[in-house]
Amino acid sequence: MANEKEQLQSAMKEAMRRLAGSVCVVSTRSGETKHAMSATAVTSLSMDPPSLLVCVNRAVPFHDAMSSADQFCINILNAEQSELSAACGGKLQGDERFKVGHWGASADGVPYLEDGLASLLCDKDGQFDYGTHTIFIGKVNEIRVAETVNPLLYVNGSYATTSPLDAVA
Repeated sequence: MANEKEQLQSAMKEAMRRLAGSVCVVSTRSGETKHAMSATAVTSLSMDPPSLLVCVNRAVPFHDAMSSADQFCINILNAEQSELSAACGGKLQGDERFKVGHWGASADGVPYLEDGLASLLCDKDGQFDYGTHTIFIGKVNEIRVAETVNPLLYVNGSYATTSPLDAVA
């Protein structure tokens, strides 16, 4: 039985490597301490109310910060921000992560990227444990959007970018 479970988990990892995802940095604060983590497990949830969700592994330190926070921000990265993604993905720790990129803070002190594709500031509106992760729901209360659209993607273990396809006649 364990072998079947391991085989299914391995196949799931291999299948998910084929699902390209926009790279985001989730940011929050607890007290005066800022926290940030790279994530691709982010998706819109509803337009009414405007909301999204992010999945965070309960084994990572960022999880505790998200669990105790009332607000967070989803920062969608542009194609030139792979260094920032790597920094927030484990290359740097703690406050060092905020030395990469151009960070600002909302009126409530939540850190957001000033030069990302978009920053969606959210009030935490729910959290649910599932398997190894917690699903955090954010009700969007403020959005900052760049004029350009050049997302940083992650697929098959590597960063990638988009290029438009020719229109189909």
